[in-house]
Amino acid sequence: MFSTELGSVAGDAATIYLRPETAQGIFVNFLNVQKSGRMKIPFGIAQIGKAFRNEIVARQFIFRMREFEQMEMQFFVRPGEEMQWYNHWKDARLKWHKALGLGENYYREHDHIKLAHYANAACDIEFDFPMGFKELEGIHSRTDFDLKQHEQFSGKKLQYFDPELNQNYVPYVVETSVGLDRMFLAVMSASYKNEKLEDGSERVVLSLPAQLAPYKVAVMPLTKKDGLPEKATEILNDLRFDFNCQYDEKDSPGKRYRRQDAIGTPYCVMVDHQTLEDNTVTIRDRDTMLQERVSISELRSKIDEKVSWRNLLVQ
Repeated sequence: MFSTELGSVAGDAATIYLRPETAQGIFVNFLNVQKSGRMKIPFGIAQIGKAFRNEIVARQFIFRMREFEQMEMQFFVRPGEEMQWYNHWKDARLKWHKALGLGENYYREHDHIKLAHYANAACDIEFDFPMGFKELEGIHSRTDFDLKQHEQFSGKKLQYFDPELNQNYVPYVVETSVGLDRMFLAVMSASYKNEKLEDGSERVVLSLPAQLAPYKVAVMPLTKKDGLPEKATEILNDLRFDFNCQYDEKDSPGKRYRRQDAIGTPYCVMVDHQTLEDNTVTIRDRDTMLQERVSISELRSKIDEKVSWRNLLVQ
C-alpha cells in the first residue's frame, strides 16, 4: 500500500495508507449489507472508487497510473460452487464488453498460470489498446481468504447462515475488477477514426457506442429562415426530455454533420421545407451516413431503439 503522512507538522504527522483496491471495504461491510438488505447467497456487492498503486514508472497515457478509478464487484457464493460462478462471470463480463460493439477482435482472454496467494482461479479480459493487448478487466476466484483474514484480525465473525443448508459458513468470493480509466481509453481508442470516403474526402468520426455518446441527437434547421428554426426548436424541446440533444444552425449542413461526427452524436435530424408541409424530417445515421425520411412522431422511438441500454444489455 502507498504510505503517506497526515498532519500540519511533519514531525507530528500520522502515517496513513492509501488503499490498493476497493475490495476490502466491501468485505468489511459484508454482514452489514447482507443483514440490512436481507440478501440471500449468491449475491454481489459492487462499488466504484479511487485506488492507488506504487507504479515506479507511470506510463502509456492513462493506462498505468498511481491514482485511478476502480470498479469492482465481490460476488458471494457457497463454498464448492465458486468455480461454477467463476466461469459464469467470465462469460458474462466478456459478453458485456463485446455488446458495446467496438469489435470482437479487440478482446481476448488470458488465464493465469501463476495465481495470487488468495486465488484458486484467475483470468484477464485483455483489450487491443494502441500499445497492444493489455489487461482491461480481471476475474478472480478469491476463495474465503479475505473474509477469514478480517475475521482473524478483527475478532468478529463474518459468516452467513444458509437457511437451505441450515448451517453457518464463510462464503467464497468471485471478483470482477475493471479500471474505469482503462475502460475510457479502450472506448476512445477504438472509436476515434479518420475515414476516407468514396468521394475522396475525409472525415473524423468518433464511433462511440450510442449508449455512451454524450449527445444522442442533433436537431438542425436547413436554413435560418422561413420558420424552420422555430419548427426545429419545437422538435428539440420535445426530444430533450428523453435525450441529451444539441441544436446547430450555423454553417452548411455538411459542416454541421462533420461537427457532430467528430463528437460522436449518433443521429442528426434535419428540418427542411417539406417538414412544414407533412411533419416529416430527415434523420441521418452517424456510422452509415445514410439518411431516412421519417415522421416526427416516430423520432423518439427511432432514437431510443439505438441509444437505449435496455436494447444493448437485454439479449
